[in-house]
Amino acid sequence: MSRLPRGGAVENRRFRINQFIRVPEVRLVDSDGSMDGIVKTSEALAKARAKELDLVEISPQANPPVCKITNFSKFKYEIEKKEKEAKKKQKISHVKEIRIRPRIGERDLEVKIKRAREFVTGGDKVQLTAMFSGREMQHKDLGVKVMDKIKESLADVAEPEGRTSSMGNRVFMTLAPKKNLK
Repeated sequence: MSRLPRGGAVENRRFRINQFIRVPEVRLVDSDGSMDGIVKTSEALAKARAKELDLVEISPQANPPVCKITNFSKFKYEIEKKEKEAKKKQKISHVKEIRIRPRIGERDLEVKIKRAREFVTGGDKVQLTAMFSGREMQHKDLGVKVMDKIKESLADVAEPEGRTSSMGNRVFMTLAPKKNLK
């Protein structure tokens, strides 16, 4: 009777194991890491059963596919551990929004610039949104001037991403951290 990994006879979604490997030949890696070369699948499965381990298809795209004799539960655990470690190391960038008005006060503008600098140095993108109401709509250039002032103040840490765009009563600009910024 063949030994099945935990989960019984159900095929694993990511890796084919034991009797679910349906190719005639495989490139076999032994449990100690040595290459056994190209062997028939039935022969590789017999070797795995003799060692009371599983035959796991590691690289199905290769010709012939690469299979390893290993304990499937331990193999799966190590893969999940590597993925978790890789996920920990990646930095997820968020887009933070800062809203301004065209008639913003000087001190208020300094506070917005300081906040935008914190976001950018933290690795996040900043979307500046200038909002207009009433007669301000006729003077969108004032809002763009305020945005340009912010862009110049943050030039040492951020660079504009794309062009300034307008939609309805708002004007948008996105600033991204500079590549060489740590």
